[in-house]
Amino acid sequence: MRKQPPEERIKNFNEVALGLSERETLDEAKGCLGCKKANCVKGCPVEIDIPAFIGLVKEKRYVEAAEKIKEKNNLPAICGRVCPQEDQCEKACVLFKKGRPIKIGYLERFVAAREMEKGERAETKKRKTAENNGKKVAVIGSGPAGLTCSADLAKMGYDVTVFESLHKPGGVLVYGIPEFRLPKEIVRYEVEYVRSLGVKTETNVIIGRTATLDDLRREGFRAFFVGSGAGLPYFMGIEGENLNGVYSANEFLTRINLMKAYLFSRYDTPVTVGSRVGVIGGGNVAMDSARCAKRLGAKEVIIIYRRTEKEMPARCEEIENAKEEGIRFELLTNPTRLLGKDGWIKEAECVRNSLGEPDASGRRRPLPIEGSEFKIGLDTLVCAIGQGPNPLLLSTIPDLRLTKRGNIEADEDGATSIPGVFAGGDIVTGAATVISAMGAAKKSARAINRYLKDSSLRGAKRRSNL
Repeated sequence: MRKQPPEERIKNFNEVALGLSERETLDEAKGCLGCKKANCVKGCPVEIDIPAFIGLVKEKRYVEAAEKIKEKNNLPAICGRVCPQEDQCEKACVLFKKGRPIKIGYLERFVAAREMEKGERAETKKRKTAENNGKKVAVIGSGPAGLTCSADLAKMGYDVTVFESLHKPGGVLVYGIPEFRLPKEIVRYEVEYVRSLGVKTETNVIIGRTATLDDLRREGFRAFFVGSGAGLPYFMGIEGENLNGVYSANEFLTRINLMKAYLFSRYDTPVTVGSRVGVIGGGNVAMDSARCAKRLGAKEVIIIYRRTEKEMPARCEEIENAKEEGIRFELLTNPTRLLGKDGWIKEAECVRNSLGEPDASGRRRPLPIEGSEFKIGLDTLVCAIGQGPNPLLLSTIPDLRLTKRGNIEADEDGATSIPGVFAGGDIVTGAATVISAMGAAKKSARAINRYLKDSSLRGAKRRSNL
């Protein structure tokens, strides 16, 4: 796989992974056995017919391969970059047992890029979109779940409007994932594809404040999909978190991505990055935050994680990229207090950990080692330990049943405690992957279709299994 050299990429926000050449793509595709069992399809949350699209790649029918993918996945250029294929379709590939599965993600990325270059999709959308049936569906949130659900419903003939609280559609795809992993132009292109299917997007609309679900019902919307994600940051709850220079990863990445700090030669975005930056956490968001800080001029960036690298939830590729870029890893380490001077963070007091028995996550529980306290000097600290559902919308829907963690309670089809209201993605599961949110949204789109076609479902007071 071709990548920007580390010494060059830490000075820019250009895409790091450069994908496969056509020759490499064809060689990779030829290795696919085209298995009849197609275990790879079973490993794909959005059910792409992987052998079929790879078969088209072998014949150099790239735009048709993109069409085949889009029968199931409306965002192939995005998924080809950020989907953890190594834990899903590629892990299910029969060649995985020999240690070398087909690089399905890179093949998907290549054909999506070829389609973009050719601009040959107008006829596809005409063939795949049913005639509008006049039934209005509201989708709340324009992240991967919202875009997927809205596109699938539009293909079924529904009149779909997506409501986004921010000034650009894309959700976490635009505010959370850095340019060097997912270029904004790719997101814009994929959003335009969804719009081309007839989906309308309204930005700067906060459902729950600008308008309520009851307001939308009065406007004629007959079903709703809530895909508003997990935008409420978690903090550690330790002394000193209110010091200047301490960010949540949400705020830090939003300033960089949506407020365009990554275009530092053109935008004077208010984001403080000192010479020494610490990032608490071990997931993809932590890696993104650390690598952004490096590009914004930090001399030293330190990942502070309470377990070992083996337990890190981040993709192996992202951990490798961070190491190549000189990110330092302080493992088995947990901050216990933040110390400051004149209102600004100066140090993180930490403790070393050992690993005990597995906890509820299945990973070994970190246990503090007595007497192991030490300090790390810092100018900036980013807390990337997860996020939960924003209560703003949920607090305005009193009949909506929530879990103990504040997420929406929904069945496997996304049906909630309110008939006609469905939900999927991080608002249901908590922070997870782009592709898992898309998979949930596809199930909800089918369930909404059944709901709007079956009067007995619309008359039900409550789903029996909730």
